Amino acid sequence: MNEAPANPALELAEPPRDDRGWSGRRMILFIVILFGAHLAAIYFLGSKKQNIPRTTTNVPQWQIALTGDELIALDDPTLFALPHANDFATRLWNTTPIITPPDFRWTESPRWLPVQQQLLGEAFREFIKTNLFAETRLNFKPTPILDVPPMATENVLPKFSALQSVGKLQGRQMLHPITVPTLFYSDLIAPSRIQAVVEPEGNISSVILLESSGYPEADQEALRLARAVRFIPVDGLMIGELIFQWHTVATNR
Repeated sequence: MNEAPANPALELAEPPRDDRGWSGRRMILFIVILFGAHLAAIYFLGSKKQNIPRTTTNVPQWQIALTGDELIALDDPTLFALPHANDFATRLWNTTPIITPPDFRWTESPRWLPVQQQLLGEAFREFIKTNLFAETRLNFKPTPILDVPPMATENVLPKFSALQSVGKLQGRQMLHPITVPTLFYSDLIAPSRIQAVVEPEGNISSVILLESSGYPEADQEALRLARAVRFIPVDGLMIGELIFQWHTVATNR
């Protein structure tokens, strides 16, 4: 005898189905049939009446206004701000008055002025009487001009004692002015020339008498005054000269 199958349900099972949907060919065919049905419905069901245009009523109309209209001219914003072609002054300017020039031609005969012979030259005589002219005298012997140059009468002697800086110290400003006294001598004294070494701070570190005035007292006074001189500070050491110009006053000694 034949054996029974292990699972009788497998033998009664149906063949497998294709659940993937419509194919592309079926889809295109369906669209074509649908489009043809739509055109047929339009052709058979559509009305074939002629469109009759409707009559228009209450339509606004445009008309070009003339530029010379007075109402339109009143809307001009420059009517009272700028000169206008229709204002009062323009009408006067445009209306040029007709002026007839006068006729200066006449046929009157010439009338000659009478000549008074007694008054001829009277104006010239009055001019001579009322105007004075410079008199020019002829000088046949002019004063000779001297060729001698004028002599200088200025006093060359110093009026007061003074201090002068020369060399590298020329033009360097002093902190305090030095008053050089007047010496009481009956004779003139030569200047005292002193060499001074000035430090950067402005102090004089060394003084040497280069040229004597001939009077020891004057030279000692010059050395004393030279040590008291103070200059403004500068960079570097300077060596220059101080010249004392002496002013003397005569005494009874």
